[in-house]
Amino acid sequence: MSLSRDLLHDYQRSGVQRIIENPFHALWLDMGLGKSVTSLTAIADLSDAMEVSKVLIIAPLRVANQTWHKELLNWEHTKHLTYSICTGSEKKRLAALHKDVDVYIINRENITWLVDNYKAKWPFDMVVIDEASSFKSTKAQRWKALRKVRPYIDRLVELTGTPASNGLMDVYAQIYLLDTGDRLGRNMTAFKSRYFETDYMGYKYTLRSGAEQEIYKKLEDITMVLKSEDYLQLPDRVNVTVPVTLPPKVKKQYDELEKEFIVDVLDQELAVFNAAALANKLLQFSNGACYTDEYKNWVELHSGKIDALKDIIEDNPSENILVAYNYKTDLERLTSTFKDAVVLDKEGLAVDKWNNGEIKMLLAHPASASMGLNLQKGGSIIVWFGLTWSLELYQQFNARLHRQGQTKPVRIIHLVADGCMDEKVVKAIESKAKTQDELLDYLKQ
Repeated sequence: MSLSRDLLHDYQRSGVQRIIENPFHALWLDMGLGKSVTSLTAIADLSDAMEVSKVLIIAPLRVANQTWHKELLNWEHTKHLTYSICTGSEKKRLAALHKDVDVYIINRENITWLVDNYKAKWPFDMVVIDEASSFKSTKAQRWKALRKVRPYIDRLVELTGTPASNGLMDVYAQIYLLDTGDRLGRNMTAFKSRYFETDYMGYKYTLRSGAEQEIYKKLEDITMVLKSEDYLQLPDRVNVTVPVTLPPKVKKQYDELEKEFIVDVLDQELAVFNAAALANKLLQFSNGACYTDEYKNWVELHSGKIDALKDIIEDNPSENILVAYNYKTDLERLTSTFKDAVVLDKEGLAVDKWNNGEIKMLLAHPASASMGLNLQKGGSIIVWFGLTWSLELYQQFNARLHRQGQTKPVRIIHLVADGCMDEKVVKAIESKAKTQDELLDYLKQ
């Protein structure tokens, strides 16, 4: 049964009105606040009024395949919209594009191909970018491609809950696609020069005094910000840290690698050559296995996190658990240890089984399951087996369970290796969250 338009919340109706009245707008809505139904309602109204004829929705691959068309069919006032999913092989994409429909849905990886295919004959008068934060780099090919056809787009809507996951530098590229530089400057260099200071090496940028408020002020008219705690009565979320102690021998090797950038492990020499590679290798140590070459061969170092996960399962026998892993070594060890565990597939076929309670443990990489998937019906526990530096992936992944429709308190369990890189990752995420929250708090006033 389709849902009635009457079920839309007041803030969603406000979002619809914003999209209709302002052809270029960003909806920065927390996960679970209905970005998709808000956008689809606006699309339906604009289409019915014959103000748009062809709408393109750009989304992460799984979301393009699994989410948007289901949401479209879920509402009485949007299910009359026809759609075509333009993913898969080039032959399938071309066939999907040749259909005469209202809404075309494509994955973001194919935007460069799509622009090259149409060039100046761009047919879409309205574009919706789902998870616009994936267009935060002016150096990315997908951003450059969309900028080429920006003059042919009459309406552009950007949707994200994490616009500034790594700081205010992230917002420039997203805002440029909306206003072509009117608010934050014509290019990234000018933006940095105006609002940031740099160290003598030119690598580290810090905001100038008063720059935050100036940026916030410039974005007020082009953004709509909603935070879930202001509008939804979500169940409690409890963050839990489970410390994991490395065996003394492994911790000694860890400390030696951290200090010397080289160590012998099981008669094999491990060496790293820069700080980024070192941080990556130390995270592998924390998880319990590390690669001995270019991500092909690896050795197991300890079972601390595996054992901790076993304890969590034993303590929660009636619960289904969503596990975030980081490396392929994590995945291989998890699937080898937990025989009934299911890996989230590219097509998203495991989603329905999980939501039906048929999967006890679902293994997912944050980059693959962080956006658009509704997993709240299948469980209420997330275990971070391998942590991520990305605030965006971290917040989005947690929101797969802690979102509207969840009926139980959600526990976010972090397996953190004592005295290791894990602890620094947790602190980094907390620091980035503070920057993003300040931006969103200001703009929603």
